[in-house]
Amino acid sequence: MSAVSHASETTRSRRGRFRRRRIVVFGALGLAMALAAYVALAAIAPLPASAEAASGSSTITPAAVQPTFPSWGGSAAVGLVGQDGLLVQNGSTQSAPIASMTKTITALVLLDKHPIASGSSGPTITFTQADVDILQQVWDEDGSWAPVQAGEQLTEKQALTAMLLPSANNYAISLAIWGFGSVAAFLTAANSWLSAHGFKGTHVTDPAGLDPGSVSTPADLVGIGKLLIANPVLASIVDTPSATLPGAGTVNNGNELLGKDGVVGIKTGWTDQAGHCLLFAASVTVQGHKLQLVGVVTGAPDYSDLWQDVPKLLTSVEAGFHEVKVGTTSTDYGTYRSVWGESAKLKSEKTGSIFVFSNAPIKVTVRSSPVQVAKPGDDVGTVTYTGAGQTVTRTLTVSKAVTDPGLGWRLTHPLLLVF
Repeated sequence: MSAVSHASETTRSRRGRFRRRRIVVFGALGLAMALAAYVALAAIAPLPASAEAASGSSTITPAAVQPTFPSWGGSAAVGLVGQDGLLVQNGSTQSAPIASMTKTITALVLLDKHPIASGSSGPTITFTQADVDILQQVWDEDGSWAPVQAGEQLTEKQALTAMLLPSANNYAISLAIWGFGSVAAFLTAANSWLSAHGFKGTHVTDPAGLDPGSVSTPADLVGIGKLLIANPVLASIVDTPSATLPGAGTVNNGNELLGKDGVVGIKTGWTDQAGHCLLFAASVTVQGHKLQLVGVVTGAPDYSDLWQDVPKLLTSVEAGFHEVKVGTTSTDYGTYRSVWGESAKLKSEKTGSIFVFSNAPIKVTVRSSPVQVAKPGDDVGTVTYTGAGQTVTRTLTVSKAVTDPGLGWRLTHPLLLVF
């Protein structure tokens, strides 16, 4: 081999080694750069969010109240103004004679056709010999009554007072004729009014309630009582202990509970078929909440039983209202568990309350949001309490910090990171 050939081969060998060395160097450099890029990206990549914790709903059911119903039987029901349905009920739910409580329907139907404007007492009604004849008819039937004279003039409100306070049957009949032209026309209007208001268990066959065909249910009577209390004219009448009227003289309210235990009305009733009855309303304050209760008790042996037992029923119903604390810091609303193993309890930092009766259910709805990291005080969701027409919502946070897992975890969990 010539010297020239040998030199050329040596040069090529050196060049090959250099290329290989350069490939290794650049390969290592590229790998180092890729590793550095991975580390940099892993360090800043968004963490996977913690799964939503405890989103869902549950129900709180407070303890049930035990109302003190009359021991002698009959039927009883109590409702709350502003809330549909009944709070408590006992005894028969069927339609039964309602005696003079019928006069509340007569009053409402009359004012529906002949309303009395605010600040007014309504039109003047002139009573005639026909009204005196009606009084004689009521005497013959041994019904309750109030004096009337031919030529006597009363305003509509005064005539309603004569009907409601002493429960005068003759004034109920006279007002029905004055307002509708005849008793028959009144009954048609009254039963249509009852049907339009959804009182399906109520039907009247006379304006005074002496006829046992005038019937209702406890639930309907509570609803009728609510409508009466909502009418300022009638509410003021049934809350009047006594009144002096032209011709009729002084008439007294037959409701001996008036002014006691918050009672502000409404109407007594008695017949052999109905027993002694009381449709009542009471304005009370319970734990700072002003409430208006409307109730009815029927079938009492005597009025004295009503005067004794209705206050007991009212007191027991009032005791059934209570504040349920919600959003309490001691309540466990669930747990956040991060993908990297940290966990923190969900908690509310602000309490509240819902005012409920007896065992009325409260729905609890928790909504939590996925988070990567969080610290106490951060908003991570809500808890909402709903019950008795009230809603309370509180923000949820974490009991302790959910922190970044650190670079080591990030580097070893590439599939869980989002680049």
